[in-house]
Amino acid sequence: MPFHNIFSKQTEHHQPAKPLVKPKVIIDHREKNSLVASELVHLGCEIEFKNLNIGDYIVKNVIIERKTISDFLSSMMNKRLVNQLNNLQQIENKLLIIEGFDEQELYHSESGINENAIRGFLLSISLKYKVPIIFTKDYSDTAKFILVLAKKPEKENEIGINEKKKARNYKEQMQYILEGFPGIGPKNAKKLLKEFKTIKNIINAKIEDIQKVIGKKSEIFKIIEKEF
Repeated sequence: MPFHNIFSKQTEHHQPAKPLVKPKVIIDHREKNSLVASELVHLGCEIEFKNLNIGDYIVKNVIIERKTISDFLSSMMNKRLVNQLNNLQQIENKLLIIEGFDEQELYHSESGINENAIRGFLLSISLKYKVPIIFTKDYSDTAKFILVLAKKPEKENEIGINEKKKARNYKEQMQYILEGFPGIGPKNAKKLLKEFKTIKNIINAKIEDIQKVIGKKSEIFKIIEKEF
């Protein structure tokens, strides 16, 4: 029987370590000069710049719109943020980051915007547009929020860069069509559909009957009878 030396060193077989996968963040090319992008690299993220139609950052299946306080206030005034919020409605998972609370006051007289107007707009973002808001101290804090999101152990659902619109059911499609008329927002579109049931009925209705439902906004439907 062969003698086994218990003091001899055993050859250990180690499986090769798995390569470390860096959390990936896709960034709109207009954010190239942002300190957030460089901070994400410093924090160990893999970043990729692309031309994004919606949002500034893509992390897994989340679209992030980032605003500094000054950008938030200016885009609130010129309605640019409203357009961006409308675009975000196509996306299931979205965030608005408002950055810079260590650097600038949100409410200040130099902005020329009433404090309650700002508060009302913030409420609309959360309640009307259903977009969660995160307030960050500075660019470094923003990058850390993005890093935490990128590291969350959730199943990644890849999404296209030019995100397609989320499929609407027929009721949402009907409302969307009516909202295309100037001055007919979600509220008036729902009123009309509840009253007349179909778009065909609305188009065929007398202006006087439409006026009973939505008042002066009914004037826009006179365009149906105009010639091109």
